[in-house]
Amino acid sequence: MDDDDESYAPVVSWSTVRFFLIIAIMLGWHTVSVDWSNAFIHAKLKEPMYMATPRGFTNQLYGALGCLCVTKSLYGSKFAPRNWYVHLRSALLQLGMKESPIDKCLFHRENLLMVLYVDDAGIAAPKKSMIEAFVEELRELHFDLDIQDDFSSYLGIGIETASDGTRHMTQKGLIKKIVNITGLQDCNPNWTPTAQVSLSSNPDGEPYDQQEWSYPSVVGMLLYLSNNTRPDITFSVSQVARFTSNPKKSHAVALKRTGRYLAKTWDKGLHFKPDSTYNLRCWVDADFAGLFGSEPSENPDSARSRYGYIITFGGVPLIWKSQLISEICLSTLHAEYVGLTNALRALIPIRSMVTDTLNFLHLPSSQHPEVHCTVFEDNQGAYLLATNQRLSVRTKYFCVKHHFFWSYVYDKRRNPDGWLVVVKSSTDLQNADMLTKGLVCHLFESNRLRVQGW
Repeated sequence: MDDDDESYAPVVSWSTVRFFLIIAIMLGWHTVSVDWSNAFIHAKLKEPMYMATPRGFTNQLYGALGCLCVTKSLYGSKFAPRNWYVHLRSALLQLGMKESPIDKCLFHRENLLMVLYVDDAGIAAPKKSMIEAFVEELRELHFDLDIQDDFSSYLGIGIETASDGTRHMTQKGLIKKIVNITGLQDCNPNWTPTAQVSLSSNPDGEPYDQQEWSYPSVVGMLLYLSNNTRPDITFSVSQVARFTSNPKKSHAVALKRTGRYLAKTWDKGLHFKPDSTYNLRCWVDADFAGLFGSEPSENPDSARSRYGYIITFGGVPLIWKSQLISEICLSTLHAEYVGLTNALRALIPIRSMVTDTLNFLHLPSSQHPEVHCTVFEDNQGAYLLATNQRLSVRTKYFCVKHHFFWSYVYDKRRNPDGWLVVVKSSTDLQNADMLTKGLVCHLFESNRLRVQGW
């Protein structure tokens, strides 16, 4: 933390923000947002920094000056964000807060939880008076900050609270901006965000003329939207994002189809209505050689598969992903197993963050949680390989790295201390299905309802 050459400053991930909200709803805690005024100048510099004076600047005593000595962090300096983070972190640790080893911007102490994104924070506690007392502690350390009465928005994302205490996270403003930029204000809406046929690179297609609107810019907005509040468009956005550097008209048409779907569902997002089980659940799916037939046969991508997973905490989506597999899979089993491995690479640190935070909050014995982790796999071969852990002729060639999670899998005889349970699920109830392929309308809407609550 004290490396003078280090300029990296961590910020909270959105999966952690969602975890923060889920915990607050589960426990019935109050939530507020806090903003520091002129945050960077709170932090002192370890060494003086010199800055050229603006043209025409004079001093009554010395006249025209060539430079100024800066004693505190200044906006525009590459070290300023890190200096601010180190300064605030030191103060939080002084006040008895502990940082999560998984997310360095998640802090907690008994009956208090805090997430931090540069100078914007969310704080949760059982009583509002506890939050106010904590803010006063910060002010006594000479921090200038403002507190809002609710947590109705965070970094441009709206967080609406219903009468029953549940939350609805949306990005209405961003969706309207996307619709306006692409000229879809008066469009005929679509019921699904993507076609059932995979989007190809279309190497011989007509290039898209970006004079009307910037393809990369809209893709960037769609990525921010899909990663934060809209799992339902993750697959479609992943497809169009592949062609950002050289988009064709066919790719712009596919992007506008997603835009027409968003125009119909502009006020929708994620519903936060957690159960009281503290369970982590993971659904994982794969589409073997999904690009075959769409891409030219001479293109290596024509044989690539795609995996998708969604991880929930208390029944609320925490993290989700849709991505092409870098290696060429030789069977459906191979693709499903690679997808399972990648999903568990995300699940394991999330479990560590959840258990560490819940244990440190010192909840009453009646609320003391036991975190169960269940993975739902709809492929029989991948399920048997993950649970029986025996290689055959069809699986011996799998990379060793894909078996890393075996020591975590619970088995009554072989591994009674394991905490991970892999179960065989029905394809009809595979919540990650919409992350790997385009679905017909009724299947897509059923999948979306199970995941997002609408």
